[in-house]
Amino acid sequence: MTFRVDRVVTSGTFSLDGGTWEVDNNIWLIGDDSEVVIVDAAHTAAPIVDAVGDRTVKAIVLTHGHDDHVTVAPELSERLDAPILLNPADDVLWQMTHPGVGYQPLEDGRRISVAGTDIQAIATPGHSPGSTVLYLPEAGELFSGDTLFSGGPGATGRSYSDFPTIIDSIKEKLFVLPPETVVRTGHGDGTTIGTEAPHLEEWIARGS
Repeated sequence: MTFRVDRVVTSGTFSLDGGTWEVDNNIWLIGDDSEVVIVDAAHTAAPIVDAVGDRTVKAIVLTHGHDDHVTVAPELSERLDAPILLNPADDVLWQMTHPGVGYQPLEDGRRISVAGTDIQAIATPGHSPGSTVLYLPEAGELFSGDTLFSGGPGATGRSYSDFPTIIDSIKEKLFVLPPETVVRTGHGDGTTIGTEAPHLEEWIARGS
């Protein structure tokens, strides 16, 4: 397998429910020397475009619709001639940032081929209604967006999110994956499924 993963980190803000927070976001580029899939489109287009280089962008895949993950999706789509994919359950969030801008539906189970491997979309609602992770079975890699972090699930204390739902998603969709699966997160450092799985009951007990 010739594929590689590149990380771009951009900084900006996340706003919802009348609050605004400073955040650093991970943008992931999955591909090889000729083609790539972009995971999330946070804050600033230029460093993402620079990381793509002269490669063909097959898709801009959004793990969910929060504004810090979709900031420059339309700009990237236009500059790189690539479709935007988003789970339609997050349309209410998308419309807050990009009203009237179209995208392709990212259905649960959809497969996207790039660099000789398949990316599988797995719907994991909870952090948002349409939160979706991307799994590469051949590579043993999971791109978890804000569903799973090192140390616990993504936040569920804001509108359109639900703690029991994210726990169900993690338990039923993610913790069934091989323990050695590498988890590349939407913010901060990565982890593995095997590192996080033993802590599920702790998260449930603390309720976040």
